[in-house]
Amino acid sequence: MERASGTAPVNGADLLYEVAGAGDPVVLVHAGVADSRMWDEQFEPLACDHLVLRYDLRGFGGSSFPGGPFSYVADLAALLDHLDIAKGTVVGASFGGQVALEFALQHPARVTSLVLVDSAIQGLEWSEEVERFGAAEDDALEGGRVEEAVELNLKMWVEGPSREESEMDAELRERVRTMQRAAFEKQLLAEAQSPPPGPAEWLDPPAISRLAEIRAPTLVVVGDQDVPDFLHISERLTADIDSATRSVIEGAAHLPSLERPEVFMETLRSFLSGSSTDA
Repeated sequence: MERASGTAPVNGADLLYEVAGAGDPVVLVHAGVADSRMWDEQFEPLACDHLVLRYDLRGFGGSSFPGGPFSYVADLAALLDHLDIAKGTVVGASFGGQVALEFALQHPARVTSLVLVDSAIQGLEWSEEVERFGAAEDDALEGGRVEEAVELNLKMWVEGPSREESEMDAELRERVRTMQRAAFEKQLLAEAQSPPPGPAEWLDPPAISRLAEIRAPTLVVVGDQDVPDFLHISERLTADIDSATRSVIEGAAHLPSLERPEVFMETLRSFLSGSSTDA
């Protein structure tokens, strides 16, 4: 299997990436509680019959986080240009789903198909539960209590609203803890720069009002144990994107590719091969 990794200079940042395989490209965009390591169970199997790219968004994993305004979508477009990838399937999880969705809206000719896994979206009015979580996370980070902020994320996104830590796989929880802690530490250091990173650029009007513009075949995946906001988003995406089908993965919360990797891979492979996916 052909495999290469490196750091690409992209829009003033250095993005860590890895590519493997050959065939129709598949691009993996990680969640905001993780980095490209979250795709460990999918990367090599997909590379058996696809050219697969995974990378760390700026501010995550091994990628840098320079000061000033930026666009995650522009970063992805520039990284694909750097690697001579014209178009492909874009798979985004959570925050990475938001990036993938906006990439499909801004660069429709470069997206052959789209997979949105417990995807976030700009323009949504969040529930009180999610707003309280965000406020508690901000308070912990502003106070320098990184471990507290990490634990809040594990409870919210790994366990979900209806499960306890004792019910969870300890190794999975630790994997996410490692990735989330590293991201917070990198982002807090970056905030001390002059200027700090940001603002991040997003579509205006927001993506939630433009879903009907998506023409690429789209798979919407959601874990049945996720926060209700994300189950609602998955329903909204499926209703508003004409080409979308929806797959609910049982026994998984916000990160089904990590929690139920075999079921997730079966669902993804079925979609990539053109097979129908149950709504």
